[in-house]
Amino acid sequence: MTTQAKSKTEPKVADEAVKATAETYEKVVETTKAQVAKANEAVAKGYDDIAAMQKEGMDAFIKAGEIWAKGAEDLGKAYFAFVQEAAESGSEATKAILSAKSLKDVFDLQGEIARKNFDKSLSEGKKFSELSIKVVNETFQPIQKQFAAAVEKAGKLAA
Repeated sequence: MTTQAKSKTEPKVADEAVKATAETYEKVVETTKAQVAKANEAVAKGYDDIAAMQKEGMDAFIKAGEIWAKGAEDLGKAYFAFVQEAAESGSEATKAILSAKSLKDVFDLQGEIARKNFDKSLSEGKKFSELSIKVVNETFQPIQKQFAAAVEKAGKLAA
């Protein structure tokens, strides 16, 4: 090729190379912008999902606390009723013992009172145990339910 033909094609090749580079650069910038937008959207959605799961978890703990407080109140009332009944029973037993006519009557009354108190203690102990277990089970239900929902939701997010 001659120098004159060479010099005519060089600027044309250089211009095409610059143009191709600029187009490639623009495509890279557009692709990068699209990827960044998608990533930002995914992060925002993930943040919203996590924030929602945290709120649901906190709501479950609050509900569990309310259930526990109500159960503790019921258990306290039942215990107070038991103590009050035991005090009244003790007062009646004391009156009966003081009105006994013989030492044998006193021993018989004490044996009967001891049996009644033992039976009452067993039945009340069973009642308190059942009530306590019920309170614990009911307290953990909202937390267990929320945990199961969170695991399911996390599985869906990961998929």
